[in-house]
Amino acid sequence: MSESTPTSGETSEASAAGHLNGGVVRPASGSSTAGTGPSHVKPRGFVRRHWVLLSLGVVLALIVGSAGGYYYWLQHTLSNTARIDISTFNNNPPPAGGAEEKDRALNILLLGADNGANTQSVADDLKDGKWTPFSHRSDTLMIVHIPADRKSLQLVSIPRDTWVPIQGYPYSNGHGKINAAFAYGGPDLAVSTVQKLTGIQIDHLAVIDWQGFRELTTALDGVRVYIPQTFYDTYQHITWQKGWTTVQGKDALAYVRTRHGLTNGDFDRIARQQNFLRATLSKMLTKTHSIIGVTKIISVVTKYLTIDKGWDNSEIINLALSLRNIKADNVQYFTAPLGRYDTSPDGESIVRLQPKQSRELFTDVKNDDIAQYVRKYPDAELHGNKSVS
Repeated sequence: MSESTPTSGETSEASAAGHLNGGVVRPASGSSTAGTGPSHVKPRGFVRRHWVLLSLGVVLALIVGSAGGYYYWLQHTLSNTARIDISTFNNNPPPAGGAEEKDRALNILLLGADNGANTQSVADDLKDGKWTPFSHRSDTLMIVHIPADRKSLQLVSIPRDTWVPIQGYPYSNGHGKINAAFAYGGPDLAVSTVQKLTGIQIDHLAVIDWQGFRELTTALDGVRVYIPQTFYDTYQHITWQKGWTTVQGKDALAYVRTRHGLTNGDFDRIARQQNFLRATLSKMLTKTHSIIGVTKIISVVTKYLTIDKGWDNSEIINLALSLRNIKADNVQYFTAPLGRYDTSPDGESIVRLQPKQSRELFTDVKNDDIAQYVRKYPDAELHGNKSVS
């Protein structure tokens, strides 16, 4: 079996249907050009890779919720959140938390889960203690670093095609694209693989099922993004018009999954994901000024959220309280740097990270000193919201 199994569904994805608001035009069904009318073709293999965009929103929604005095309601809501064990493959488990977590930096691995035709959630699949290989995919992986001083957040994306060793993986001499760790072995293998690649201790895990992303953007009445230049996505058959546009639901998914028509392909798609997350956080902060807004957001997020069993309610609430002064401008976005594109021994298109710069990024995150990385690589941070393609 080829290593491509976890990601081979990409070629089966179809164009999204309907018109986007503002700056996006979709072609009519069967047309090869944009702007001739809406299409009602049902998309196939709808989305597989971007649900982690919601996950940092989970953390910040909880921050606002607890800070607003919803302690008991939040305790009840969190108690109903799905929990999973990540200890099987995780050979470097974080220390038991409580007071210790208040005094040190934390790292949370955020994964997005697409079940494809499988109706089971990640938590449901693991109820019997066994993972069903390749029944779930996660093509977006992000580490959220929370510094010890709790004055900022750093988000580091790892490209899905990064070629890495995967413990127990039976293909390609034990190597695969990093997204294969989750598809093959589940959340705990994903945690272990990321830890080995980066040297960063993963303290907690959050997984979002894909439906949550659509519901959150709808609950927010859409998210506003800027398109710097008009271009045509040949894969989704969408023309993105220059200027501001508001997207939600499936249209938001079309925005974050775009890579065709972008200069740097998958890396520009990651920039879009981060840009969309930045806009989402700003919109969430506006919505959470009201009781109705914050409860609606938290209710949507936790419905599709799965976290590790070691992350208890008191730790989450204490973390939320410690981060209550965080603003959207205090969140920085980075991507593990590209070394080169390559081909694996079994013929897959893969990404080799830039060894030296990647080590510096991961080491500075590990040492809670991202400022050092920014000083050396000032262009590595995500640019302004009007410069992301």
